Amino acid sequence: MPRFRFLPDSFTLLLIAVVTVATVLPCRGVWADALHALTTASIALLFFMHGAKLSREAIIGALTHWRLHLLVFACTFAMFPLLGFALRPLLSPLVTPELYVGVLFMCTLPATMQSSIAFTSMARGNVPAAVCSASASSLFGIVVSPLLIGLLLSRHGASASLAAVEAVVLQLLLPFAAGQFARRWSGGWIERHRVTLGVIDRSSVLLVVYTAFSEAVVEGLWRQIPGNALLGLVVVCVLLLVLALLITTLLARRLGFSREDEIAIVFCGSKKSLASGIPMARVLFASHAVGAVVLPVMVFHQIQLMVCAALAQRYAARPAGPALDAAAEDPGWNDV
Repeated sequence: MPRFRFLPDSFTLLLIAVVTVATVLPCRGVWADALHALTTASIALLFFMHGAKLSREAIIGALTHWRLHLLVFACTFAMFPLLGFALRPLLSPLVTPELYVGVLFMCTLPATMQSSIAFTSMARGNVPAAVCSASASSLFGIVVSPLLIGLLLSRHGASASLAAVEAVVLQLLLPFAAGQFARRWSGGWIERHRVTLGVIDRSSVLLVVYTAFSEAVVEGLWRQIPGNALLGLVVVCVLLLVLALLITTLLARRLGFSREDEIAIVFCGSKKSLASGIPMARVLFASHAVGAVVLPVMVFHQIQLMVCAALAQRYAARPAGPALDAAAEDPGWNDV
């Protein structure tokens, strides 16, 4: 069934539903403790699956087109955090301090994988380069993002949990490494059950969102965030995305990349991963703060999908060969 151009994607609609349920029926007491343990296990499973799905060829391939990958890496892990920090005096008055911590956290996240690749394909860009760049971004992000958010929050006058490094290693890095190690035995099974595992993947994220917002609601999240701050958050996310798209485009052209490489750079260097961000926030931040921290990532996710879908169609309209069909499916459900 065709989807209206500006209708939120399927996964965003589910996220809205989960946040609504958490607002009306937040989990408390023994149920909250049980869901907390289940969430911890689901995060470990989620990153195990990420490790098992990412081929060693993609990791090794990230080293070949090094100029393109280095630029994408710099945009993802240097340009975005610098924008978030440099624009703080201008943007922070639009939102609450807690929400701007979430904005800074969002700026440190790795790029998305499937939708970056899908939009690159839709726009007739360099798809192999996008696969390598997005894969490398997700891989490095497990280590780089926590380090960056620790640096930015120390400059912002806040701090992540002191046990963040241990938590990242135990809940994210070790399961990811275990997935990579087990890929030689599980890779074929995972490829045959990609749809089922995709549902498990997204369900894990929904569970993290429900538990995070439940605790945040119990702590008074919606009483602390006025309506004008939510509107301000939309403005902040739009401005950051527009600046990221402009900067990645200008850098790609100034450095002499082809149009196909430019497309890969723009879509891989301007996007942030909801799938990595929400579990990582659950690991890095105190439980009562996670709801406000992940809200900017959720808002940015939907905006980037709508804007990048329109931009991909604009790229695809240029003269040359026919547009590819690999991105015809709903990018929001296939990549969060």
